[in-house]
Order: sequence, then C-alpha cells, then structure tokens
Amino acid sequence: MTKEDNRRKFLDVFPSLVNQLTHALRQYGIPNDAIDWYEKSLLYNTPGGKLNRGLSVVDTYVILKGFSSPSELPDEEYHKIALLGWCVELLQAYFLVADDMMDKSITRRGQPCWYRLDEVGDMAINDAFMLEAAIYCLLKANFRNESYYVNLLEVLHDVTFQTEVGQLLDLMTAPETMVDLSKFSLERHSYIVIFKTAYYSFYLPVALAMYGAGVNDERDFLQAKEVLLPLGEYFQIQDDYLDCFGSPEEIGKIGTDIQDNKCSWVINAALKLCSPEQRKILDQNYGRKDDECEKKCKQVFYDLKLDKVYEKYEVQVAQKLREKIEQIDESRGFKREVLYAFLDKVYKRKK
Repeated sequence: MTKEDNRRKFLDVFPSLVNQLTHALRQYGIPNDAIDWYEKSLLYNTPGGKLNRGLSVVDTYVILKGFSSPSELPDEEYHKIALLGWCVELLQAYFLVADDMMDKSITRRGQPCWYRLDEVGDMAINDAFMLEAAIYCLLKANFRNESYYVNLLEVLHDVTFQTEVGQLLDLMTAPETMVDLSKFSLERHSYIVIFKTAYYSFYLPVALAMYGAGVNDERDFLQAKEVLLPLGEYFQIQDDYLDCFGSPEEIGKIGTDIQDNKCSWVINAALKLCSPEQRKILDQNYGRKDDECEKKCKQVFYDLKLDKVYEKYEVQVAQKLREKIEQIDESRGFKREVLYAFLDKVYKRKK
C-alpha cells in the first residue's frame, strides 16, 4: 500500500463517522438546520490536514498485530481502529479551532480559520466544544462493550488536560501583546512542547493503538512514553528551527515565529548563548510586527551559528532515542518497530 492509498483508505471511514454523529443529533430531535451546521463544522475542520496523528494509530496497530500493511486488516477491524485514529483527528480539530481564536490566526490548512467565516464568528467556541464531544459519542457507540473502553476514555481525558496545560504555559509565557524575553528559557520551552505537542501528537496515537491491539501492561505504556515524549519534543524543535532556517519553498509556508513572539527553541537557544549586546538587539526587536526587526533577530541567530547548534542537537537526540529503543522489552507484546517507525518519519525532515 502506498502512502496515498493508506491516506485514502483512512479518509473513506470519515463519512460513516459523520453519519453516526448526525444520527445521534436526530435521535435527540434536533432541528435540521443545527444538524447541517454541525456537519459543516465537522467537514471543514477535521479531515483537511496531513492526518499524521490519525494514521499513526492505524500504522501502530498494524505493527503490533503483526501485519505488514493496513490492507491486510479485515474491513470491520480496520474500520474500528480507524475510528480511534479519527478520534485523535477530532481532538486536533478541537484544539485548532480554539487555538486559532486565541492567536487571532487568519488561515488554517489553506483556508480561512473557521471563526473567520462571516456566519461563524464566536459560535466557533461552541463548535470547538462539539468537536471534542464527538470523540466520546463515537467511543460510546463503538467501544462501550470492549474491555478497554474505560482505558480509552481515561487516556483521552488525560492527554486533553495535558495539552491544555501546555497551551496555558504557552499563552502565559509568550502573549503576542507583551514581549518579555526574561520569561523565556529552554527549560520553559521543554515544558510547553512536551505538554502542548508531544502527549497528543506522539504518545496518544500509540496508546490508543496499544489498547486496541491488546497490549495493556502499564510497563509497556511507560516504555513508549519514555521515547515518544522526547521524540515529540525533538519534532517541535525541528518545527521551530525550520520556521527560522527552513526554505519557504520546502516547508510550504513563511516562518512567523519571530514576529509572533513565539517561545521557540531558536530564541531560547539564542538567549542562552548571546552576548549582552546581542541580547539587547533581541530585546528590542523580537516579537515586533516589523520585517526589519525580524531581520535583526535573524542576523543574531546566524551570528550565533544556531544552525550548527541545531545540527549537533539533532544527531545527539537521535542517537539517544535509538539507544532507548534498543533497550525496549518486547516480552509483553510491545514492539521496537513502533518507535523506530516514528523516529524514521521525523529524523532530518525538511518540512
């Protein structure tokens, strides 16, 4: 199965998910205009991204069950594990709709942010809540009789809370309206990205697949977490690095972290290495909506050779992660291959 075939097979499950959710509203006797609105929100906000998180649930399950491709799964089995993948994508949609409002973002996935549609506005707040609630409607309808149903509920609730804590730390540390680099540090950045990104983007898809595949020993979840959280941190540091040093043609966007006052790895690494004179330049120019200010910050980053610092970090972190993966105990059903698959996708990516 090609990557595109895998994605298409996963997307084919989405209409049945929408039907289940709209059917639930009809069971409540909800008027058709509200049902149409909910369907529009689901279609606009959920399936338009890369789908990496949802596909990771399926890919992890395939590895744990000993198959070589999702195409080998019986249709009913594939549909069920794909639903868990879509639960992660619904969680992502919930976060993004809310995050775009908090950040006053303009576009998302090549289209206007949901809240910016004329007919939506602040109604997007409730739409975000309904995207999250969809997860639990689907779990109840499809997994209530499974022995691991409560485990699914708990891990999703836990990771949602952890992600929201990460968002709180991010909003407190780097509001766009007030630049204060004294709040920044590599330690603070690590907390933010582990809680805001690593738990839901890396640990959650694997945890859901593990429960679905019957790998449920707490020691295996701990093994997975010890690799996936630092891997998720590395992934976000890559994003931060590419935002500043990557080619817009390669990464598909123009970096905005400097002007948006983001608490990124790049600024935190610079603050740790810079001279008093360079620190003054950063204090005066970082987080300003001005192209010249951005250029001055970038010049400091280039003078500090942060590209070389990053390249050294990337090699070191990959080596440490490989060492951890090699120490994984596979005796209870978990497999190193799951973690190598994640690392191989991330290592030295350019977009």
